[in-house]
Amino acid sequence: MDPSPAIPASALFSLKGQTALITGATRGIGAACAIALAEAGASVCLVQRQPSESTPPNHETLNAIRALGATAEVVYCDLDDLDAVRGLFQKALDIMGGQIHILVNCAGIQRRSPAVAFPESDWDDVLNVNLKSVWLLSQAAGQHMVPLRRGKIINFCSLLTFQGGLTVPAYAAAKGALGQLTKALANEWSSQNVQVNGICPGYIATDMNEKLLADPTRLRQISERIPAGRWGQPKDFAGPIVFLASPASQYVCGELLVIDGGWMGR
Repeated sequence: MDPSPAIPASALFSLKGQTALITGATRGIGAACAIALAEAGASVCLVQRQPSESTPPNHETLNAIRALGATAEVVYCDLDDLDAVRGLFQKALDIMGGQIHILVNCAGIQRRSPAVAFPESDWDDVLNVNLKSVWLLSQAAGQHMVPLRRGKIINFCSLLTFQGGLTVPAYAAAKGALGQLTKALANEWSSQNVQVNGICPGYIATDMNEKLLADPTRLRQISERIPAGRWGQPKDFAGPIVFLASPASQYVCGELLVIDGGWMGR
């Protein structure tokens, strides 16, 4: 591993001159992270689903970043289309001028069903989007970053990286494996000055948790168990994402940073 750069503390969190590729940035945690990276000085490439009549393009995050005076571009790809994912990193490189310094794998999907009735098609969808697409993108990023001896890869894991959950066997399997993949890549690439880490959100008020938020009993049970006394908000990830993307985390490798209001400590 290269020595940590001698940078004044006031500049440790600057991403000026850096380019970030981020999936899942159209809403929720991903949107907040993309905007935070731009606020720290990075140019940002947002991965979005191919637009169609049923899924028109969502340029809210793109416009928010450009309103800051930062550079933002979009590359279209459906992450459940693994053939398209295999060419995604190169497409982003071409759009961003041949350099990507930061990869953030934030996109994810959820399917809920009792394990005895969990559809095989749902299992495949969740594993492909939440794990295999992350592996393919991370491998492509490593092929770009390792020879240059610089780079940051940040994977969004989950509390279910550690816990089993209920009625979400595919999600738990994918996020558990993603934690191990994060550590495995860090073991190989840390010595090449490429830091690979994960962020594990707790209970966050986003669309993915809308069923839990709409269930008064589960909402009360979960809320009472969070020491911070509230569910998280997407903006709670602005600081952690900038930290892991910046020189401030140069000696942080293979970590799974839990952002959960104290849930795991309980």
